[in-house]
Amino acid sequence: MPPRPIAWFCAVLALALALIPFGPGGRAAAPSGEQWQVVLVAGDYAEPVFDNATRAVKRLLSRHHIPDANIHRLSARPGDPSIEPATASRLLRRIAGLPVQPGGRCLVFITSHGQRGKGIWLAHSGEILRPEALAQALAGGCGAVPTIVIVSGCYAGSFATRPMTARNRIILTAARADRSSFGCQVDRTYTVFDQCLLEALPLAPTWRAAFGDIHACVRRRERELSAEPSLPQASFGAAVRNLPIRF
Repeated sequence: MPPRPIAWFCAVLALALALIPFGPGGRAAAPSGEQWQVVLVAGDYAEPVFDNATRAVKRLLSRHHIPDANIHRLSARPGDPSIEPATASRLLRRIAGLPVQPGGRCLVFITSHGQRGKGIWLAHSGEILRPEALAQALAGGCGAVPTIVIVSGCYAGSFATRPMTARNRIILTAARADRSSFGCQVDRTYTVFDQCLLEALPLAPTWRAAFGDIHACVRRRERELSAEPSLPQASFGAAVRNLPIRF
């Protein structure tokens, strides 16, 4: 029988090992924050609202221990060497090359102006990001892992239909494909949709619940503005229909 101090140490060690979460193959699982790969895109800089939103989302994710190395910010604003330029080619390569591991997660948030029937405006290069190109990049970088795509802009509903939809994707958009969204004025901090998104994410238990809160918030604020409803859209793939918000 080992001396009591050794027996005590062995018991404590066994308890500590039992509390460590293990992934496939018996390896210790990474903390949930380290499983996320994130791309945040401000597509225009004529108004500060888009960069404000990507900065706020980054702060939220950092508070939930997602490493800075896993969060990739792109902006149309020139002259900041710490942020990648938000060109279509750079954005699509960044998403397609995300180093997502089995058990990982993807989050892509794009906020900018939208063009009806075309896509999202990227002012840095004077290009339009189209749903088809984004869907292809997501298939390459995020593959089949749970993936959340948030597209905030006028007419963004075109991103919530095929070819963007997939079993592993949740897609939230700021407006229906034939409707404008609101709040791009230079005197605002965020657009209406982005403000509602930032308010919902810390409180909602699931992405579906978050969308319900966002939709209600947007409608309430649009009534205050006497604006035509933007009708935010969502698509929830069969494999992620009730995915919790867990960073």
